[in-house]
Amino acid sequence: MLRLEPRPEPSRAWSVGSPLLALAITVVIGVLLFALMGKDPVRALQMFFWEPLRTPYALGELMVKATPLLIIALGLALCFRSNVWNIGAEGQFVIGAVAAAGVALLAGKDSSRWIVLAILLAGIAGGMAWAGITALLRDRFNANEILVSLMLVYVADQVLSYMVFGPWKDPAGYNFPQSKPFAAATQIPRLMSGSRMSIGLLIALAGVAALWIFLFRTRAGFAQQVGGLAPAAARYAGFSSRKALWTAMLVSGGAAGLAGALEVAGPIGQLNSYLPAGYGFAAIIVAFVGRLHPVGIVFSAILMSMFYIGGELAQSRLGLPKSLTGVFQGLLLFTLLACDTLIMYRVRFIALVARQAR
Repeated sequence: MLRLEPRPEPSRAWSVGSPLLALAITVVIGVLLFALMGKDPVRALQMFFWEPLRTPYALGELMVKATPLLIIALGLALCFRSNVWNIGAEGQFVIGAVAAAGVALLAGKDSSRWIVLAILLAGIAGGMAWAGITALLRDRFNANEILVSLMLVYVADQVLSYMVFGPWKDPAGYNFPQSKPFAAATQIPRLMSGSRMSIGLLIALAGVAALWIFLFRTRAGFAQQVGGLAPAAARYAGFSSRKALWTAMLVSGGAAGLAGALEVAGPIGQLNSYLPAGYGFAAIIVAFVGRLHPVGIVFSAILMSMFYIGGELAQSRLGLPKSLTGVFQGLLLFTLLACDTLIMYRVRFIALVARQAR
């Protein structure tokens, strides 16, 4: 029989191997799903794991998808390491995009390219303000940040709808819920011609380095993590739990708002009602698959981007449902949670010997 036994200390090998095993199990389950739907599993897997890497243009599109996931997940990793459960990054992403759009709509034909900096700062400020609501309610009234941040996502969606159906609606947009296209000066600079990949990718990579230094090379980062792992020890050491709460929420909200600003002023080029793409929720999976480590999050963001692009290709070329992307994301999360058991426990095989009664 099989039995789980507690390990004397967490396994470093399984901390790395658990996401790989979870991915392998997700692929196996995916193959079974494709077969049950009457589709060629090899062709379907090719859409998810080969087509997004096949050409330079495809790689650029992969980075376009990975950039917001990476930026949001970095902020969430800081939150989760601090034991602050910000589940509302999607709402902070939307409000950041709305704030950035407000600045972008002020631009005209003669606007300077420096307005891009104002757009990004507006997005950061919008995300921080929206996350600050959750921080304030938890700090002053001990409200549950999971519920508050999640409910604010739907409020943010209503704010977005009001703006694109109301005061910011493009009068020449054939009644579509969208703002007028932004001026050329507001376009986020691209890294190369013929690709939509922008400097947002460089900002995201800079964020990876900044978070790594903060977490593992500064006293403030150490205090932030101690507050999450052992609140009593943090209080004894004189670390402020209130400061940790506000730091985590404002940084994660600002990161989500920055991702929203990069999205509307980059690939989209206007504000519309289709902006909420689930990046804020998917980034939670990205953060955990990456083990809440800045470097690991880079690889998990690329993997999640492959799921997004593969789902779109499978829908258009194989006739598979659009919800397949969400299925893969959910499978990866649940299998990861199951495989993480092996970090703290090990499987032992115990032979049962039948005794004959004398």
